[in-house]
Amino acid sequence: MKSILELQKRALALRIDCVRATTAAESGHPTSCLSAADLVAALFFHAMRFEPDNHNNPCNDRFILSKGHAAPLLYAAWKQLGKLSDSQLLELRTFNSPLEGHPTTRFAYTEAATGSLGQGLSIGAGMALAAKKDALPYRTFVLLGDSEMTEGSNWEAAEIASFYKLNNLIALVDINNLGQRGITIEALENLSGNPTDAFVKKFEAFGWNTIPVDGHDIQALVKALDKASKLASAQPSRPTVLLAKTIKGYGLNTDIENKNGFHGKALSHEKLNFYLRKLLDRFAETTGQRGSLVLSLPHYNPQKPCTTPTPSQKKTPSIKPPSYIVGEKYATRAAYGQALAVLGADERIICLDAEVKNSTYATTFENQYPDRFIECFIAEQNMIGMAVGLARRGKIPFASTFASFLTRAFDQIRMAGIGRAPLRLVGSHAGVSIGQDGPSQMGLEDLAMIRTIPESIILYPCDAVSTTACVKLMRDYNNGISYLRTTRSETPVLYKHNHPFALGECATLRSSPKDVVCIVAAGITVFEALKAYDLLAREGIAARIIDCYCIKPLPTKALQKALSQCKGRLVTVEDHYREGGMGEAIVYEVRNTIEKATCLAVAKLPRSGQPDELMAYEHIDASAILDAAKEVI
Repeated sequence: MKSILELQKRALALRIDCVRATTAAESGHPTSCLSAADLVAALFFHAMRFEPDNHNNPCNDRFILSKGHAAPLLYAAWKQLGKLSDSQLLELRTFNSPLEGHPTTRFAYTEAATGSLGQGLSIGAGMALAAKKDALPYRTFVLLGDSEMTEGSNWEAAEIASFYKLNNLIALVDINNLGQRGITIEALENLSGNPTDAFVKKFEAFGWNTIPVDGHDIQALVKALDKASKLASAQPSRPTVLLAKTIKGYGLNTDIENKNGFHGKALSHEKLNFYLRKLLDRFAETTGQRGSLVLSLPHYNPQKPCTTPTPSQKKTPSIKPPSYIVGEKYATRAAYGQALAVLGADERIICLDAEVKNSTYATTFENQYPDRFIECFIAEQNMIGMAVGLARRGKIPFASTFASFLTRAFDQIRMAGIGRAPLRLVGSHAGVSIGQDGPSQMGLEDLAMIRTIPESIILYPCDAVSTTACVKLMRDYNNGISYLRTTRSETPVLYKHNHPFALGECATLRSSPKDVVCIVAAGITVFEALKAYDLLAREGIAARIIDCYCIKPLPTKALQKALSQCKGRLVTVEDHYREGGMGEAIVYEVRNTIEKATCLAVAKLPRSGQPDELMAYEHIDASAILDAAKEVI
């Protein structure tokens, strides 16, 4: 253990660097950093076991900064560990620097992108669960702000961490009583008492060990962190949280310290030296530092992880598709479950589901690999956060729920995209074709949602064979989020088992040299398009039918070629709202090849009914396609 004096000096150095860096950037959150500086000093330079020079060591303890606006504190810690120079730290928030205003994985030592509050604890739970699955000794530490604790996703994570007995998860809450606009709800509710008590009651109700502590007493923090480690061994069924009473802006002059109105405000260049001197004066007695703003700190060698096993090399098995017979009917959601079970021979694959496994058919995977199935219950936001944590620890997570319910977790999905987390998401019960359950259960916004995520891919198969292939494509995609859209209804198998499928491609189902219109469909509407083809043929109209199973990236070249052979006439049809859907995307991509186009999509508020009634009501059935095709000719 490092001496208390050295830890106090390191905390002071963190404060100085956070103030300097935010002033250099002329933006940032210095007061939020200063309230947590002692916590980070005690954590990084006493409690954590890791190898700074081998960040990928699978046994390293992990740290997630959930209160991402305190990013300079994370960077300043890694500066003390020799991974950043002073000049690099002072490039905070500049265009070419990886030190962004809130942490992203552009900075090599960031575990996951944070900054949208209420997400770090879920990510930490996923990492802690990965350690359990792999029997690895690392702990996961998550630093949260008290203001973000009003986010419900934190309590989803708290409950699941207790349920899965994640004693290797240690949270730290920085209770400085001030949010962006003023006093936190816990402080308002306990004006005559201690707001820390409110957090004690809440976390204990969720089955956590709680350790209240003075967040500015280094010696008390060291003891609290040591106690947390001991509790992990003594009570292996409970996660632990340190509830640290702190002061926002701690160490600055009294006109800033613990005062509202300074959130997200960097100190001016003119006043920088004044406040830095105030920091020195404030901690002169405990650190012995006087005069110089440059602290002499010894090189720090953290305690090494408990063990460093040689990672096993797991060979990804080849996929043998299930035997689907052309013409027989299967739901693509059922084919997803079967395909994932086949892929499950790869031990990196983890399946998560949000309490609908019997509808998404994740249960098929669970039946074969129960130890790698994670029931997340009705807590979609936490499920996505856990998937991020699992992915960051080398797992291949597939997370499934109804497509409509994924919208609740869009912020988590968005942040996963910012962090380039390779998540595999599966949304079932897409579109009005689910029928009588009604609009609350119909996924009609999901394509638009996922299309906005940079580096995402979207796959929308129409039958069991294409679904099997798409699941494999998802398994192999590691550059970002992949999304599979599945259908409730059973649909006939169109493809033979050896049909090739690839990202950025499509399949032509009907064509001739005389085609005068190109009809592009995906998923359930492929079959309506095929019906429309027969209706058009009876009237002597030749149409080309394309299954656009890859919505992103679109098969632009193939579509352009098809349109050039069909006189530039296009009809798209989809079981999704027009806004942000497949049609809009295609029309933009092939805009220079189009003579005339119509995009059929869900345009009215749906209701309960039979699938064929609803598709006719929304004008996305064969009859509507027939009319649209004749209109563009």
